[in-house]
Amino acid sequence: MNKVKASLFIFLLIIGLVLAGCSNNNNQDGATDEQTKTQNQTSDSTSEKEGITDQNVIKYYFTADEGGSITKINANTNQVDSTIEVDGMAHNVQVSSDGEMLAATVVPNMDHGDDDSMNMDMPGTALFLNTATNEVVNTVEVGNHPAHIVFTENGKYVLVTNNEDDTVSVIDTSTFKVVNTISTGNRPHGFRITADSSTAYIANMGEDTVSVINLKTMKEDKKIKVGSAPVTTGITSDGKTLIATLNAENALAIVNLENEQVDKIPVGNGPAQVYLDSNNEFAYVANQGTEKNPSNSITVVDIIAKKETATIETGKGSHGVVTSPDNKRVYVTNMFDHTVSVVDTEQNKVIETIEVGETPNGISVME
Repeated sequence: MNKVKASLFIFLLIIGLVLAGCSNNNNQDGATDEQTKTQNQTSDSTSEKEGITDQNVIKYYFTADEGGSITKINANTNQVDSTIEVDGMAHNVQVSSDGEMLAATVVPNMDHGDDDSMNMDMPGTALFLNTATNEVVNTVEVGNHPAHIVFTENGKYVLVTNNEDDTVSVIDTSTFKVVNTISTGNRPHGFRITADSSTAYIANMGEDTVSVINLKTMKEDKKIKVGSAPVTTGITSDGKTLIATLNAENALAIVNLENEQVDKIPVGNGPAQVYLDSNNEFAYVANQGTEKNPSNSITVVDIIAKKETATIETGKGSHGVVTSPDNKRVYVTNMFDHTVSVVDTEQNKVIETIEVGETPNGISVME
């Protein structure tokens, strides 16, 4: 039983922590159309000077809150639109490429018996929501302690890593059935899928590898050694460069997939998630640290020059990170502050901080 408790403690420590308003410009009474036009032009000019850009490129962004909710935020106002309660610990979220569906991994709350023992049989679920109505579309049982969830670009499948089982579940989005369960390395966690929907690169936190999953054969092709305790990956749109955060090395691994050469770029303490911009130029690394010694920054890495270009102060326990499609905004969850930081990439600074649910983890944007 001590072994069971230790296993769960390690999971919660590493996965739960290590992984663990604005105003509108309204017309004043009695203002003429010409005055209003002048005011709007002045406002637009000021925004350009300050580097504040139109956020209409996305409609909402969503956070997975480990306290038991999903927070939906209006991207135009940076105000919470709604809080969606879930039965368990929401760990990760992703919006489908068509913007119509939100998927989330949910780990059930732990059961305690009369002898204070913990129930190890804890299969999690993939939760699917309608992004317009917030209504549940379907729930699918997956493996133990599901971590990240990612749609293929073609929308045919959604994959879920099962951290406790060392597997990834493949769900057919037309039937909401698990059609394959594929073995991975030890403690699979964050991952990304190539733009052609053919390959998933899964970070194995319990070892030093990334599993290469072939989605045509539904098998693991091989493992690539990247460094200690990889948490999350990214892949360039041409499929030639892989990146992975190395939590135990405080570094970002940049891997040339043609020869598997690995370059390591120093980042902040305890890096968790990483996200590539749409130009495949910059990687944004969220530095979480630990609950006792939290980090509060993201590191910007030029993956072509292979060097750090900026460090941006955020909130405590920076974990989840995503960019807007136009690369003008970066959204970061701060686990220990229970907030999201909105970063302007021209200024490389936080321009908004939004309170969300308890212990926000994953984050995703909706166009």
